[in-house]
Amino acid sequence: MTENLAAATPRVGSAPGLFVCFEGGDGAGKTTQVRLLTDVLEKKGREVLVTRQPGGTPLGAQIRELVLHGDHVAARAEALLFAADKAHHVDQLIKPALADGKVVITDRYVDSSITYQGAGRELGADEITALQHWAVGGLLPDLTIVLDVSPEVGRERRGDVHDRLESEADAFHAAVRRGYLELASQDPERYLVLDASKPVEHLHAAVVDGIDRVTRGRA
Repeated sequence: MTENLAAATPRVGSAPGLFVCFEGGDGAGKTTQVRLLTDVLEKKGREVLVTRQPGGTPLGAQIRELVLHGDHVAARAEALLFAADKAHHVDQLIKPALADGKVVITDRYVDSSITYQGAGRELGADEITALQHWAVGGLLPDLTIVLDVSPEVGRERRGDVHDRLESEADAFHAAVRRGYLELASQDPERYLVLDASKPVEHLHAAVVDGIDRVTRGRA
């Protein structure tokens, strides 16, 4: 799935900043790991921009409300709205921050659409990959950390409050999970897959090790 497109798409590479993305199913614990990593990097003197998708800009916040908390959205329209959010987000926030030498940490990026709309909505991973990569101008993270969680555990962690995507059946979330693992298997150097059922401290240590590996590799 998407092997040729992924291989042909440029990543940040030699940009002054560092681009890190957290991905995974709903309830995987991304928010906690984003916070812990931000604390570590700021203590090391790095300037960090934390953002999320959809969201992060005024336009993104409106798109987030539409696609996650509004009325029914057709699957293809949903995919296009997510792509619009990322295109604006990259132009207004991510690229300028990287050019300034900041560390950008985003909660979700293109892989979320490839898995949620491509796999979960069955729109086709290749089609959604092409759309997403076009929207962001080929900008990919230096490291994508996938917190792997089963649909059952994710649902238990989320409790009783669910947005439109969280409300989908376990079969939908199982397809999303398979999509993430397949993407990671195609580009293991850019992905770090972690078992989200492990203790928070264990996951945090693995995340820091992954960041250190990427930093050493770029140096």
